[in-house]
Amino acid sequence: MARFKAAVFDWAGTMIDFGSFAPVAAFVETFAEFGVEATVGEARAPMGLPKRDHIEAMLRTPRLSRQWAEARGGRPTRDDIDAVYEVFVPKSEEVVARHATLAPGAAGAVRELRARGMKIGSTTGYSRSIMERILPAAAAQGYAPDNLVCADDLAEGRPGPLAMYRCFVDLAVHPPEAVVKVDDTEPGIAEGVAAGCLAVGVALSGNHAARTPEDLAAMTEEEIAPLRDRAASRLGAAGARHVIDTVADLPALIARLEAAS
Repeated sequence: MARFKAAVFDWAGTMIDFGSFAPVAAFVETFAEFGVEATVGEARAPMGLPKRDHIEAMLRTPRLSRQWAEARGGRPTRDDIDAVYEVFVPKSEEVVARHATLAPGAAGAVRELRARGMKIGSTTGYSRSIMERILPAAAAQGYAPDNLVCADDLAEGRPGPLAMYRCFVDLAVHPPEAVVKVDDTEPGIAEGVAAGCLAVGVALSGNHAARTPEDLAAMTEEEIAPLRDRAASRLGAAGARHVIDTVADLPALIARLEAAS
């Protein structure tokens, strides 16, 4: 009997939007509308969290909290977080469709996993209204997972396990050890670990490397290695049992793990 019954993928930085650029642009532009100049690094730091939680995490940092107080007359409150989120969502809905290209090899990897009899699930830190812009674009490129759990579908998001529990039910798969969770961020890896799944990190397509395929193609292996190592270190610390470069490498990893079991 096969060891693995399903793979559950993240979206931005894992299956689409190589380098995870769409959320960064939306966060920076949204904060600017409130008179706060967030850096790309500040926008990337909490990546993987549900987007309202991401905004809250950014506003908890001393520099951005101080900027907010200077621009808005007081430290950020829960109402302020809600106000930023209300601007962020429609801005993201505009941006994400321009960054919905599948990662190279992603569609082929899914075909190989389906050929092994595995089901394909997905979770995301995006809201459902944002994902409604992405789903048709992904489907047109050959990627249509068997389910989707969005950040606003449940009372608690990443790094908790509830979205993965929903995947177990939607996909009718168990036990948790038979499910692989694939993600490029610490909260997404932690989501899989909390649910008891095998967590696999992706290093070069995601938030930590923050490079396009063209960027990587122009780099030497000596230049790429530190990006890979940094991502692998952080994802491993979050609980990833294995770290691959991109989802294109997942079928080979699954085959090795199945052969060794």
